[in-house]
Parts: sequence; C-alpha cells; structure tokens
Amino acid sequence: MGTADTSADGDTSAAAGTSDDRHGPPEDATRFWERHYSTRRAWGTRVNPLLAETAAVLRPGTALDLGCGAGGDTIWLAQQGWNVTAVDISGTAVTQVQARADELGVADRVTTERHDLSESFPDGRYDLVSAQYFHTPFPMARTQVLRAAAHALLPGGLLLIVDHGSTAPWSWNQDPDIHYPTPAETAAELDLGPSLWSVLRADMPRRQATGPAGETATVVDNVLLVQRTTAPN
Repeated sequence: MGTADTSADGDTSAAAGTSDDRHGPPEDATRFWERHYSTRRAWGTRVNPLLAETAAVLRPGTALDLGCGAGGDTIWLAQQGWNVTAVDISGTAVTQVQARADELGVADRVTTERHDLSESFPDGRYDLVSAQYFHTPFPMARTQVLRAAAHALLPGGLLLIVDHGSTAPWSWNQDPDIHYPTPAETAAELDLGPSLWSVLRADMPRRQATGPAGETATVVDNVLLVQRTTAPN
C-alpha cells in the first residue's frame, strides 16, 4: 500500500508492477517508492499544469500535496505564497523536497510529512488539497483517502483530483483494455453530500505531455474539482 507518483505530466513509468525484478518476490510499497525516489533526480520537479491552472487564480492559503513525489507541485505552490504540507510514503522523497525548499528559499512555507495514506492521514484543514495522478501499483483504499481529503477542506476549500484518462507511450501499463474512471465515476465513488460539497469541474481535457526521456504525446486528463461549501455541523 502506498501513495502515488505525482511527477510532472503524470508519470507512471516507474510503477512497473510491484518489483523491477519481474522474476523476484513482490516488493512492498515502501521499499518500491524508496528505491524509486532514490534513483530519480530531475524529472517530476515541474508543476503539474492543471494544478497551476487551478491555483493561479486563487488567493494563497494552506495546501496539502498528496503523494508529493519529487516536489514540483509543492515547490511551485510555496513560491506562489501557499503554506504547503507535502506528504509521501517515501521518506527519501519528503527529505528531498524539504532540501529543495531550503535551497530555493521557501522552507518556511513547506512542511513535509511521511505517511502511508492507507494507514494515516495528515492533521490540519486546508484551502486546497491536490491529488495529482494519485495512482499506485499497490493495493490502496484510494476512495477512502480522497474522501478524507474532502473532509480536510476548510469551508470554501478545493479538492483537485487529476487522473489519467489515456495511456501515454511511456506508461508502465499498456493494457489496451484498461478502464480509466471518468470524473463522474470518481465523484460517484466519493459520494460526498451535496449539502457540503459541490462539483465545480468534471471534464476530460487533452494536452501535450512530456515523458521521462523528453518524448511528447497527446494525453487525456480526467479532472474533478470539488469545493466544500459550508462548515460541518
């Protein structure tokens, strides 16, 4: 169980099953992601474009980056004035994100925490929760985690979920029969009461994405933007 790889342009190229050694025993989520972020350096340090598009028009406040990975989203948000809590299952990832925040002069706006989100969720309330390409090759109660994220919103706060809607040429999973849940299906699974949450966006835009080797392709993103409308009773 673990968090997702949230590299820029929605990378899942590293998530090639539960072990890079296809003939070896299954690897647990923590070891997998530790090894992943111990060997990757530059890719994933850019902000995901749909997060930038959404947050650019918002007044900076508190943000939660679920599965922060290499930290491109966290650092960008901090540079825009957000106070960001960045979480990942990989201790290596969060250590590297904190170091990069120090290097870029935004450490005072970045808090890093290691969480296996299947087991624990960060405390606090947020104006923005970002779940960018929140996928993993390991079992995880994804809907439960995203529902917890919705409940962690402050009144007026936004939950932005960006999922894959198509298979990029560099994706680890090239199954032609794979089903990508639509934004409507994800919203239905979350089953958030309309009296407290409203869906502001549910669409499937296309864009040009860049892969780990610099290759490009047109991909589809499944975008769900949910707002908490009132404080709970």
